[in-house]
Amino acid sequence: MTNDSAPPPPVPTRRAALLDSPDIIRFLPFAAFLVVGALGAKAFAGAEYWMYAAKTIVAGAMLWAWRGKIPEMRWSFSLAGVAVGLAIAALWIGLEGRVPALGRVWDLAREWMGGPRAPGPKPAEAWNPVAFFASNPALGWAFVVVRVLGRSLVVPAMEEVFYRSLVYRYIVNPRFETVAPGTFRAGAFAGASLLFGLSHTDHWLAAIVCGAAYQGLVVRKGRLGDAMLAHAVTNLAISAYAIGTGRWEFS
Repeated sequence: MTNDSAPPPPVPTRRAALLDSPDIIRFLPFAAFLVVGALGAKAFAGAEYWMYAAKTIVAGAMLWAWRGKIPEMRWSFSLAGVAVGLAIAALWIGLEGRVPALGRVWDLAREWMGGPRAPGPKPAEAWNPVAFFASNPALGWAFVVVRVLGRSLVVPAMEEVFYRSLVYRYIVNPRFETVAPGTFRAGAFAGASLLFGLSHTDHWLAAIVCGAAYQGLVVRKGRLGDAMLAHAVTNLAISAYAIGTGRWEFS
């Protein structure tokens, strides 16, 4: 006698179940971007340029593979998104050199409270592949293109999914998928904006305002796409300014 009944569906492995977790797929691209960049950034001369390309590809591939499982990750066009993006770019550039980096703030606070005199800030090394690969201009400009595309396409999607979709909604309710994107909670709004800002230690004040502005777009529009657009416009405008003026510290 033959058994014509259908075989039972395969039981998902623990690893597969983990990778299907809604919070994990929103967190992993962000984590991979940080880890890949940190692991080899100083491994050899010029490693930061190769590692930026590597982490952009890794995070971008993850977002693309999981795009069907992150339904809110959809680009939206709005004049509000463009306006917010340009305003944040102007603020970011305008505050450069006017607000000390977060580490410098801690040093000065310690000094003010009677601690040892804080050493002066070290000048930041500009991210300038054109100068580093001066003997191979095509390679240098290729890294510039990768940087611009990474900052304008991969980073906006990755960070908005992590901060505005996962972190903000998780603060509202750990069952974050039950929280509509347009939900407003003052504590979550402040917490997610501060976390975003303080993670950008060299531009923390501009980044706090930036996080609040992007989150405001999500709350107002009820979707993530306008914040992704604003983030992309901000980064693209800053990159254009850096390349056009030769102020590579903004690149």
